Amino acid sequence: MTIASGSQASVGHRGIITLCAMVGTLMQALDSTIANVALPYMQGSLSTTYDQITWVLTSYVIAAAIMTAPSGWLANRFGRKNVFLVSVAGFTIASMLCGIAASIEQMVAFRLLQGFFGAALVPLSQATMLDIYPPERRGAAMALWGMGVMIGPIVGPTLGGYLTQAYDWRYVFFINLPFGLLTLAGLALFMPRSVRQPLRFDWTGFLALALALGAFQMMLDRGELLDWFGSYEIITEAVLAGLGAYLFLVHMATADNPFIPPVLFRDRNFVAGIIMMFAIGMVLLSSAALLAPYLQNLANFPVDTAGLMMAPRGIGTLFAMMAAGRLTARMDPRPLIGGGVLVISATLWWMTQWTPDVSQTEIVVVTVIMGIGLGFVFVPVQVVSFATLPATRRNDGTAIYSLLRNVGSAIGISVTSTLLTEMQQFNHAEIARAVTPFNRALTANPTAMHFLDPTTAHGATLLNVAVNYQSSIIAYVDDFQYMMITTLLSFPLVFLMRRPRTVVVDSHAAVLD
Repeated sequence: MTIASGSQASVGHRGIITLCAMVGTLMQALDSTIANVALPYMQGSLSTTYDQITWVLTSYVIAAAIMTAPSGWLANRFGRKNVFLVSVAGFTIASMLCGIAASIEQMVAFRLLQGFFGAALVPLSQATMLDIYPPERRGAAMALWGMGVMIGPIVGPTLGGYLTQAYDWRYVFFINLPFGLLTLAGLALFMPRSVRQPLRFDWTGFLALALALGAFQMMLDRGELLDWFGSYEIITEAVLAGLGAYLFLVHMATADNPFIPPVLFRDRNFVAGIIMMFAIGMVLLSSAALLAPYLQNLANFPVDTAGLMMAPRGIGTLFAMMAAGRLTARMDPRPLIGGGVLVISATLWWMTQWTPDVSQTEIVVVTVIMGIGLGFVFVPVQVVSFATLPATRRNDGTAIYSLLRNVGSAIGISVTSTLLTEMQQFNHAEIARAVTPFNRALTANPTAMHFLDPTTAHGATLLNVAVNYQSSIIAYVDDFQYMMITTLLSFPLVFLMRRPRTVVVDSHAAVLD
C-alpha cells in the first residue's frame, strides 16, 4: 500500500506501526547514553587511554549530528519506508559489530557506522507518527512517541550499568539485536509506503553543514579536555565550524534547491517550536548529567541509590506526557507549554537552595515535578510546531527538529560542565583568599585552629579539602541558576506561536487501534 504524506484514512495496523516507531526511537535515544557507564570497563578490555575511549561517545554523536539533517531528503527521495528499514537494519548490524569489536580502532569505526544509520530513526519515526494519526489524535500519539526520546537518555546509564555489572559491557550493544529484528519485521510487514519525490541531492549544502556540525561537535567534546581556546585544535575547530555555518546559510539562501528548504523557516510556529526545543534540550540532559555527580560526590549517596533517586524524573515525565497528550487535543496547547516552562524554572530555582544534606524525599519530589514540567512542554511543542507545516515538509521538518534538540543537548552539557569547572576554581580562589592565620572567625575557634591551621602541612591539607567542598557546592548552585535563566528565556516564545486548530475528541479514546 502506498499513501501520500498526510493521509491517515487508509492506514491500517496503526498500533503495530506505532510500537515499531517507538522502539526505533528508544534504541537510538538509549545508545546516546547507555555506553557512558561502561567506558571504564571498555577502556581496560580494549587497552586504551581515557582520551581514546571517549571517542566511543564522540564518534557516535558526530555521525548522528551530521546525518540527521539529510534524513528528510533521503526519505523524500527513496521513500520513508525504505530509508526506515535500511536505518534499522544498519543500526542493528552496527550494534552487533560494536559488541564484538577487538580494538579501539574497530570500536570507533563501528560507532561511526551506528551513528550514521541511527541518525534517521528519530526524525523518521516522528514523521511517521504525524502521518498515520489525524490531527485530533496527534497529541496522544506524540506523547507515546516522545516517551522514547525523553526516557531513553534518562534510563540509558542505569540500564548500561546493570548490563555491564551483571553480564559484560558488550551486552550494552547486543541488547539492540532482538528489538532491532522485531522492529524491522513490523515495519516491513505493516508500514505503508510513501510517495517518492525525485529530488537531486544538494552536495554543497550538505558538505558545508557537515563541516559546521562535525567541527562544532568536536570543539564541544574536546574543549574541556584541551582548555578550550588555549588550544590550537579548539581554535581551528571553532574557525571551521563558523566557516561551515556561514557557507551553509549563504548557500541555503541563494541556491535553487537546497536540501533544507528555506520555506520551513517561514512558518512561525515551526521556528518558535524548534527554538523552544533547542532551549529545553540544553536543560534536558545537562540537568541529569549534573545531578548524578552532585548526589554521589557531594551528598555521598551510593551509586545505586543515586541512580534510583534520579529515576522518578522519568516517571513524572511519563505521566505528564500522557496527560498532555489528552489535553492537547481538547484545549489550546500554548498554556500547557508556558506552564511547563515555568514549572521547570521553579524546580531549578528550588535546586539552587540545595545543600549536600538535602533529604532524599525532597530530591525525589523536585525531580518528579521537573519531569512533569518537561512532559508538559515536550508534547504540546511538537503538536504546535507541525500544526501549520505542510504535510509534504514533515520529513525535512522532523529532521531539523531533531537536529536542533541534539545540538541544544550537546551545547547544554558542554556549557554546564565548563561552567562547573570554572566556577569551582573561581570560588576556591575567593574562599581561600579569606582563609589565613589572621582570620578572626578561624582563630576564635581553638578546635578549628588546631585541625585547620594553614601554617601546618596537615592543617593546610584538611583546609584545602574543606574549601574544595564548599566551592563545589557554590559551583553547582551557579549551574542550576544558569539552567533556570536559560529555561525562562524561552518563555516569550509561547506568545509567538499561533493556536492550532483544536478538535474535541473522547478523552477515553485509545491511541492504539
